[in-house]
Amino acid sequence: MDLSPLQRARYEYQPKLPSILTEAIDTVIPVKGESTSPSSDQDQIKALFPNTYGLNKVTFAKGNNEEIKKQINVGVILSGGQAPGGHNVISGLFDAIKKANPESKLYGFKGGPSGIIEDDTMEITSEYLDKFRNTGGFDIIGSGRTKLETKEQFELAKQTCQKHNISAVVIIGGDDSNTNAAVLAEYFLQQKANIQVIGCPKTIDGDLKNDEIEVSFGFDTATKTYSELIGNIERDANSAKKYWHFIKVMGRSASHIALECALETQPNICLVSEEIEANKTSLAGVVEYISDVIAKRGNKGLNFGVIIIPEGLVEFIPEVKALIDELNDLLAKKADLYSKLTSTEEQVDFIISNVSSESAAVFSILPSSIQMQLLMDRDPHGNVQVSRIETDKLLIEMVAKQLDKMKKDGTYTGKFSAQNHFFGYEGRCAFPSNFDADYCYSLGFNAFMLIASGLSGYLSSVKNLSAPARDWVAGGIPITMMMNMEQRHGELKPVIKKALVELDGAPFNYFKAHRDQWAIDTCFTFPGAIQYYGPESVCDLTTRTLALEQSK
Repeated sequence: MDLSPLQRARYEYQPKLPSILTEAIDTVIPVKGESTSPSSDQDQIKALFPNTYGLNKVTFAKGNNEEIKKQINVGVILSGGQAPGGHNVISGLFDAIKKANPESKLYGFKGGPSGIIEDDTMEITSEYLDKFRNTGGFDIIGSGRTKLETKEQFELAKQTCQKHNISAVVIIGGDDSNTNAAVLAEYFLQQKANIQVIGCPKTIDGDLKNDEIEVSFGFDTATKTYSELIGNIERDANSAKKYWHFIKVMGRSASHIALECALETQPNICLVSEEIEANKTSLAGVVEYISDVIAKRGNKGLNFGVIIIPEGLVEFIPEVKALIDELNDLLAKKADLYSKLTSTEEQVDFIISNVSSESAAVFSILPSSIQMQLLMDRDPHGNVQVSRIETDKLLIEMVAKQLDKMKKDGTYTGKFSAQNHFFGYEGRCAFPSNFDADYCYSLGFNAFMLIASGLSGYLSSVKNLSAPARDWVAGGIPITMMMNMEQRHGELKPVIKKALVELDGAPFNYFKAHRDQWAIDTCFTFPGAIQYYGPESVCDLTTRTLALEQSK
């Protein structure tokens, strides 16, 4: 197979580790820290997780650890959407296992969590693994979105592990996947199955984070990839001087990606969903804000610009969120009646007649294409698939109408022409940045150290990430400390709480302090392509978000 020069070179890159993990592996021991508890719903979480609630934080220090050399078999699962660096988590896990005992084995469960249920298993060997090191994607064993939540599934998982003499499972995933890891760990302990479960924090969205998990892996690479593309578009806009580019970026539940890309590229506008929700800004208010910026630039002869829009924006606009909630409820309760409607007009009339007057008014002002997306694109549970709503096109159409009104009243003298873009899949499987390559390798290596310490129900944690890798702090935190109770499909369930953009945090405050200037002046910055070779100040640079959060 022909390889690109970069692909061949990346195979040979040796990821960096925290200093403690570079020691002889039998000279590293776990050190227990403070006990933990979730920030809310403590009694309910404790009742559901009696074996893994209130566990201690763990770090590592030097000491004698002969027990680590015993032979074990470990299984690994890739769960959920792809994120750059997943292959390196597996590489770090594999190398640590073999460093402790060359006879130990790593098994991959293929196709995500369904692999452990269906015993779709393969042994990962050095020869097989080597062609995936430092590369993007999850194609080493594949991924999936099957949820591990029933006793029948847990029993099948236990049987698969026992068949292959697997005594530990590592689940690489986001908040839902690591919630599953906590539930599975609790079940195995309850059943005395002697099978440990460790999680690794993955999601490009950046919403799996707290004081102990400073960033989820993949966020660095994905935002650098999107920022390169946005910078390229900014350069083009400033060259052609005739288009407004509306750019939607991934991030369903949080605006971390949008905010990071704004910090990297300094666009004219970046919408932050959490701020819009906090201020109860209406859809009309969002359109008015965008239109005012465009008018101010247009009146100066600057008929171009760049706007960044988070994927999940519409769910944070209060009246649109209320409309979506009503639609979900209405079309679930009256699915049979609605299914008999054959024309678009009948469907629209049905909605307007059966939702509140406030929601009917919102629905009526939406472009017909967006109305149809709200009605036709539904998930298996009957809910609106918000990620498929073309928010960029919605805003373009509504802004164009607002600007026409402003032209008529003489407050806008410019010209408006727009282009729309959506950056999503472009960033999920990119070659991981040096940061993600190092971080993911450390997370995997560290996951084995948690296994070797006899722990279960823990998330692999590597901290102090804005410092050089040698100064990173390896350890683990109980997954239960990150949980709260949320309504899911009609009942309260324990889930890892999503981390939204903090409006009093350093990254947002920096953005807020500069956005008015960025809005009117052309302040574009151009991050360029991810750099893998060269000075550390360029190649190992972390995100602006993390640097601001850690004041470095």
